[in-house]
Amino acid sequence: MEVTVSRTGRCRWTLHSGSETTAREDARKELATGLEEQDEISDWEIGSVEVDEHPTAPFEPYTIAFDVSVTVEIDVGEREAAAEIGADTIDDVLERAGVDGVTYTAEATVSSI
Repeated sequence: MEVTVSRTGRCRWTLHSGSETTAREDARKELATGLEEQDEISDWEIGSVEVDEHPTAPFEPYTIAFDVSVTVEIDVGEREAAAEIGADTIDDVLERAGVDGVTYTAEATVSSI
């Protein structure tokens, strides 16, 4: 049975950049590129983007916080197993995309295709 599993959370991205505005834009672009490269993702959305930590000294990075929503398609034998398998898949995909420190704001949701 093919289903989609979605999860929404807040994540962090760390990078060096010249200004707060540039840091937000660069981090959004890097995150989008990382998500686009993941074949398992059927849909994603980046929500609010804000500076979470400013550099405290020269040459230190910005840490940017994002709201992100990710949906994956999976083929499972039983619908009951889909949420756990999908959540694990999303964790793996976000890690490969370079996302750091994800805090999920809701449980994984499962929908039939």
